[in-house]
Amino acid sequence: MSDALPMPAAEGLRRPWPADLRGKALATIAVAVCAMLLGALYTFAMGEDVNWDWQNYHEYNVWAVLNGRYGVDAVPPGFQTYFNPIVYFPVYYLRHFVPSPYGLMIIGAIHGLNLPLICVFARLVLREAATVAAIAAAVAIAASGPMTLSEVGTSFSDVLLALPVIGGFLLILIADRRPAACYLLAGLLIGAAVGLKLTNVVYAIGAAAAVLAAARPLRATALLAIGGIIGAVLTGGEWCLMTWRDTGNPIFPLFNAVFQSPEVAAVNLMDAQFMPHGVLDALAYPFYWLIGDHRGAEHPFRDARFAVVTVLFALGLLMRMIRGSAILTRGDVQLVVMFAVSYLGWLGLFSIQRYAVVLELLCGPLIVLLLARLAARAGRTARAAPSAPLNALMVTVAAAIALWSQPADWWHRAWSDTYRPAVADELAQPATYFILGKPLAYIAPQLPSGSRFYLLADIGVPIVPGGIFDQRIRAGLKSPLPGGVRELHMRGEPDRSALLDRYALTIDRSRPCVTIEGARPGTVLESCPLIELAAN
Repeated sequence: MSDALPMPAAEGLRRPWPADLRGKALATIAVAVCAMLLGALYTFAMGEDVNWDWQNYHEYNVWAVLNGRYGVDAVPPGFQTYFNPIVYFPVYYLRHFVPSPYGLMIIGAIHGLNLPLICVFARLVLREAATVAAIAAAVAIAASGPMTLSEVGTSFSDVLLALPVIGGFLLILIADRRPAACYLLAGLLIGAAVGLKLTNVVYAIGAAAAVLAAARPLRATALLAIGGIIGAVLTGGEWCLMTWRDTGNPIFPLFNAVFQSPEVAAVNLMDAQFMPHGVLDALAYPFYWLIGDHRGAEHPFRDARFAVVTVLFALGLLMRMIRGSAILTRGDVQLVVMFAVSYLGWLGLFSIQRYAVVLELLCGPLIVLLLARLAARAGRTARAAPSAPLNALMVTVAAAIALWSQPADWWHRAWSDTYRPAVADELAQPATYFILGKPLAYIAPQLPSGSRFYLLADIGVPIVPGGIFDQRIRAGLKSPLPGGVRELHMRGEPDRSALLDRYALTIDRSRPCVTIEGARPGTVLESCPLIELAAN
């Protein structure tokens, strides 16, 4: 008990913040402002984003929702047609309603907010080891991630959804203060990210594993699960219901061996092109990326951070066995478990590097944390604040990782040549288009609004005879449009005109094809008129 008089509530509210708290708040705000500015400037330097996924479904899916196309067209982007488009709405609006380059620069600035979040994350996990040098090293490592940089200012959602995922992880690490609220809100944030993009499920698994190290794991897990379900339903529930109504599978075409939609084969469709071949191959992945072997992505990149984390993990285990005493605190263990389980889930389900943006960002605080704990244990001290040599080591490691990193490039155009294709007079009237390749769905919004678009060339979702998409195509052919029937393909791609045989159509060689400039520099789209086979 104390004899001091209680402070009135109003006076307590007027009491100034402690100087160190004000300093930390101001530092975080400064990092946020600088990070947003850097994100915007990086977007400007890279040029207009025209990545493959934008060409295939990011653009089309939003346009299709806004223009009621889901009951008219037949899967123009292929199996990605029914991926939840909600997360792509901000980029769509900024791209179309804000003058270039400012729309995408705004998105780049938002992507930059990951860095102040990493700054807060590093300060929390480092605690007394959180020197300016340590935090700067963590932020520098995060800022130089090759996949993170490759997505800044683009329509990719991984770097955007890293914000709620990392925010959820942060809440789990501070949940001892207000466990119920923190676990519920963490689940809500991570669940919302999963609802918007299902690949974030690996982070939900990592979060669930981390709460098992909480003071009351069963209660924590239940609260996290409740929040996660609410978050996923809020962001993905309505879209899943619509997809289920249209196709018979709420996450069409994924896990169709479970949901048995008649519109696709009863298999669990997975992209396995980057998966490791055995345990040793999986263990070697971080070192492949270190030397520039870019398995995990279609385009070259180079990255040292995962190799550094792997080496530090190994050193930590070795020191634990030699010294026979714990190196990490319970909070440290939660972070390590969160990271390791998420990584293993990612490796086992996808091994697609873009989906690991959250892990790439978290490598920053994790590396400086492991360096601090290993140095403290090597000196037989209890989590002492980093010495000058250790601070120098952290900054040196961060600089080496940043300088070694080489980001991937998912295709850009110069801002002086933004994509505004001219459409020939021959295509001025609404027509029925059979699409014979991917990614071509992005051209649909550029053509007359009454047109129809049917994709025949997707391996994952081929048109099933007698299915809803097949019926839609046949009904469309019975209702001709003034522009006639045409095909659409990319010049230089393999000839897939044999796919038209099912609908008794062929290219009319007596009339010329029409070209349209492609979004990727140097590409050209071609549209040729079609006639019925019987007319030949």
